[in-house]
Amino acid sequence: MTKLKITAAIGIFLLGLIPAIAQDKIVHDAEYYILKAQHGDKWEQQDKEIQKKLADLEKKHGSKPNIVHIMWDDTAVGEIGVPQIQASRGFKTPNMNKFAAEGQYYSRMYTEPSCTPTRAAFQTGRHAVRSGMYTVSFPYEYGGMSEKETTIAEVLSDAGYATAFYGKGHLGDIEQSYMTNMGYDEALWAPYNQVPSLYVTRGELGPMLPTSVDPSLYPDDPYDMDPGWRPSGYVWALEGTKNGPTREWGTPPNEDDYYAMEGECQKRTLDFIKKSVAADKPFFISYQPIAASFLGTQPGVAKKSVSASILHEFLVGFDQWIPELLQTLKDEGVEENTLVILMADNGPMTHHGPDGMVETLHTGGKGDFTEGAVRVPFLVRWPSVIEPNQVVGDIIHVTDLYTTFATLAGATKYIPTDRIIDGVNQTSLLLNGDTFSRRDNVNIYTGDILAAQVKGRFKRHWVGELPGLSGAAFYDLYNDPREVMGKMLPGFTTKTMFDVMRARHELMIRKYPNEKHPRGMPLTGLENPRPAVQKASEFRFKEGDLPFDPMEFLDYELPYDPSMESWGSRGN
Repeated sequence: MTKLKITAAIGIFLLGLIPAIAQDKIVHDAEYYILKAQHGDKWEQQDKEIQKKLADLEKKHGSKPNIVHIMWDDTAVGEIGVPQIQASRGFKTPNMNKFAAEGQYYSRMYTEPSCTPTRAAFQTGRHAVRSGMYTVSFPYEYGGMSEKETTIAEVLSDAGYATAFYGKGHLGDIEQSYMTNMGYDEALWAPYNQVPSLYVTRGELGPMLPTSVDPSLYPDDPYDMDPGWRPSGYVWALEGTKNGPTREWGTPPNEDDYYAMEGECQKRTLDFIKKSVAADKPFFISYQPIAASFLGTQPGVAKKSVSASILHEFLVGFDQWIPELLQTLKDEGVEENTLVILMADNGPMTHHGPDGMVETLHTGGKGDFTEGAVRVPFLVRWPSVIEPNQVVGDIIHVTDLYTTFATLAGATKYIPTDRIIDGVNQTSLLLNGDTFSRRDNVNIYTGDILAAQVKGRFKRHWVGELPGLSGAAFYDLYNDPREVMGKMLPGFTTKTMFDVMRARHELMIRKYPNEKHPRGMPLTGLENPRPAVQKASEFRFKEGDLPFDPMEFLDYELPYDPSMESWGSRGN
């Protein structure tokens, strides 16, 4: 079949979908409807059984289920929950391993390839490319998540949930991207990643380029004509409440404040559980750990792991807090009515990252389109609801949590219907276990580029193919999970099918175009800005001093370039 005929046929198919989408209300990508056409009757029966079970649980506990979602950085599948791998890596997480045994351990949770995109996908139930949030935020970002997006916190708030966010927000530094403007009743969050941990004296005297952080430590450079060019008014974190003031938390470059953030987030998580229970409200907590300083363990604090890597030091320390979380749920009488999820946001930072960030089971890492970038640990625990000792091999995607949480909360009517929601309802997978997924496919974007697609056991790399030619771009993930033996002719049975799958996906984008994220000056609207932060929120020059509009740069977005985020392609 010619490419023209394929496109025409798929266009006709999508036109036929429009009535079905209208009836379904929530708009999904095309592949969902392909599966629904084959399994819809079975799914409908499962949903009836699930709704009865959820109704019985609500009657038993007097409330919708609580949800605690925890997502940290850069961890490969197998690093958590598999003590045999940990024994070979020099660290242990016995509490999280026990957590995995008490519920479900998933082998095919897919995320986006890096932190900001995954966090945006989790919040919105949409691939990050759809909201324009496909690059990683750094000080200053001059942009962030759009207020037009509907977050999971907004959906659950509308259903009567108390909502809180603690930890690494990493969704921008403009006001509309503040977590308290995205549906959370209260929040303490870092608007950036861990890179600002380097913007201190130890960083200046260590890994950072000389004078790039604090030029006052050096003799004057007579050729440094624009010293204000360096970012200086960065923040450790912001805090606030919905419709209330937003304040700076901590005082950079005070490192003690930076290291104190994790403990403060954990304390507030437990306090929010107690407060919500006392108020007789179901709660949703998104805790996304700060995880680490790029300068390593706080000076004077003993190492917790034999490997002593930054990642393992965090994991071992975090593991020690898990019993406190579970005990609090038990003490408050809500353990059996609370879904707790532990997961990572993407694979290890194998390119230009700290020691210990290495491939485990799969090839590649953060920023790549190979499985090592987008498969992460995913552990689920819900006593009395989810049976223990389950290993789940189905495909699930981070966006699926959006629709699944909304289903558990009886809140799907609050999901917007004027855009594509990539997340599909995986409640049946949670409650019934292995083989009950409603997804067999994944779109993998690097930036705004569709780099690869997965369909069941098969995968096609789109990046690297020569125009008009087919190469060894096809993979069998069962027999080649590390994607080192790409096939050409043996994979041609999947070639046209992937062509059709991509065409359907891109034609849906034509109907529901991707958005750009908004731009603006950073860190505005704070109640207590330090002078340097206030200065950062204002442009350095008066409009009349320049022969051009100094704000014009906000309307220009640089083309996506992985090198901007210090990533390389695999093999670099």
